[in-house]
Amino acid sequence: MSPEIGSIGSLKGRVAVVTGGGSGIGEACVRLMAARGARTVVADRNLEAAERVAREVGGVAFGVDVRDADAVQALADRSEREVGPTAILVTSAGIVQQPYTPEDLPLDLFDNVIAVNLRGTYLTARAFAAYMLTRRAGAIVTISSVTAERSVPLHAYAPSKAAVTNLTMGLASEWGRAGIRVNTVEPGYTRTPALQDQIDRGHRDPSLLEENSALGRMVEPEEIAKAVCFLASDEASAITGIALPVDVGYFCAGSWHPYGGVRRREA
Repeated sequence: MSPEIGSIGSLKGRVAVVTGGGSGIGEACVRLMAARGARTVVADRNLEAAERVAREVGGVAFGVDVRDADAVQALADRSEREVGPTAILVTSAGIVQQPYTPEDLPLDLFDNVIAVNLRGTYLTARAFAAYMLTRRAGAIVTISSVTAERSVPLHAYAPSKAAVTNLTMGLASEWGRAGIRVNTVEPGYTRTPALQDQIDRGHRDPSLLEENSALGRMVEPEEIAKAVCFLASDEASAITGIALPVDVGYFCAGSWHPYGGVRRREA
């Protein structure tokens, strides 16, 4: 049996809800969790995208705008009622921004980034945890970013992700004695459709994203999904309240820039 769907990291029979599951990191999480035996709920503002992914993995698709508290609560209620008790929640719904100077950053963009990335994470975790608390069991994995830990010219996105990392630690402490584990993954620059779109528009230079890392490349969505699945599984039963970077060495390589960057190791 393939180790991808074997007993190690198996999620067999567990209901896993993934917001932002219609594309990017969320879609990768849905696909890997389904491969490992989970019953997946694909939740996304783009219902058509969610339905496509759900159809391909044998899951269930629901539309949701994570900024809307009533819509998020309705998602939790409907998922519990129609699919079953949620064992795993992944809050992957999020949006990115272009790099603006603070004086040029549109306030409506700032507000929307905070509303989706931070408020959406909080609302979703709270709604599903209410059910998990009654069962005294559950695993929640939020999606933060390496920008939560570093200064970057993303004056809405990076603070929103720093808040997600901090929120995760608080929720882990709040709910740990009730058997709920809460962790976050901090992806490095990941080749999602959203980032690829920014590259295609000329807003990001992929060579710069790749160069400022120990491994000299970007992260693939499937690599984030593997970390998420680990944290959601029984293999991580003693892990809660952590922020796990999956960054191809972005953190360790960045300080090499004044010395000419990471050394090339040609064959």
